[in-house]
Amino acid sequence: MKSRDIIKKQMSLNKHLVIVGAGHAHLMVLACCDEYVKRGHTVMVVNPSPYHYYSGMGPGMLSGHYRPQDIRFHIRKLVESRGGTFIDDAVVSVDFNKRTLMLSRGGEVVYDIASFNIGSTVTLERLSVAKRNVFPVKPITNLLKARHYITSLPSDKEPDILVIGGGSSGLEIAGNAWKLVNGLGRTAHITIVAGRRLLNGFPDMAYRIARASLEERGIAVLNEVSVSAIEDRSARLSTGKSLDFDVCFVATGVEPPPLFKESGLPSGKTGGLLVNAHLQSVAHPELFCGGDCADLIGQPLAKIGVYAVRENPILFYNILATLENRPLKIFRPQKRFLLICNLGDGTGLLLRGDLIWRGRIALRLKNYIDRKFMRTYQLSGEQSEVE
Repeated sequence: MKSRDIIKKQMSLNKHLVIVGAGHAHLMVLACCDEYVKRGHTVMVVNPSPYHYYSGMGPGMLSGHYRPQDIRFHIRKLVESRGGTFIDDAVVSVDFNKRTLMLSRGGEVVYDIASFNIGSTVTLERLSVAKRNVFPVKPITNLLKARHYITSLPSDKEPDILVIGGGSSGLEIAGNAWKLVNGLGRTAHITIVAGRRLLNGFPDMAYRIARASLEERGIAVLNEVSVSAIEDRSARLSTGKSLDFDVCFVATGVEPPPLFKESGLPSGKTGGLLVNAHLQSVAHPELFCGGDCADLIGQPLAKIGVYAVRENPILFYNILATLENRPLKIFRPQKRFLLICNLGDGTGLLLRGDLIWRGRIALRLKNYIDRKFMRTYQLSGEQSEVE
């Protein structure tokens, strides 16, 4: 074979990889995108911000335990330093027949292989939240806005802080809002409207321990109560009463963005892209997906970061294997996982299987795990940035 024929053959093998979203499940792909580039493939990353914030440390940023630069990755620098192209935009539609992604600002991106990790949004359909003092807990940057808002409130007023949602996120937000206000030398009236029950679905012991931590600080919990609407500085409750607030956090659970359903792609029960054990679309093998926006066929997974983190090496390997027509690896989610909630009082609530424990050592363990994870992928000088 002549040399020019070899070059033409090689060029025909080169593929265009588009990474959509810089969530937890994509961090290894992003940090190692030079592995794709040096094999002759082009890599483009589409994300609506140059940064990605790690949700596991978000409540700690709210309270001031972490700086913003402690919990974020500089995605643009990471990608561009490794030979990829970064586009500061969001994908609003997928044309899987033409293999084209439509962007929010009107452009288009063509792909051979695409992978999605666009996270999740707080479920807000029945709530009106277009108000400057209402903060959905996703995206995580909302917690930074909430911190600035709370610190700017008049110092002579004890603010009423409402947290809607009694899951682990609501628990952490309430505790760390207390820590923020306490650190300012002030007090606040904090209430969690928990829905069915605080930490519903968790063991009773976890509920009792979490409730005790909140009661020690005067944080109220309303079980068997939900919010039907958010009005002008008040929330209408399922009991018919209203609850006034100065600041409201919405932590009512998360769901994938509507991108996949609206694009006509097979979706799971939560609306995420329906993927097989290779984290590959069940209908379009050139599409991959991980994290909260994926629905694993036959095995629904909780929308928690531990699965996204474990998907990292599988997505990295399988994307490369697909580009080079090699066999794929299977993602096997662990049956038991470690969850540590930052209670905002200097302690953590640790849960792993039947092990449930609250203590300062638990919070130190969480801090160690989180900081180790950050060091793995903070490769672009994030710690030295000035906020």
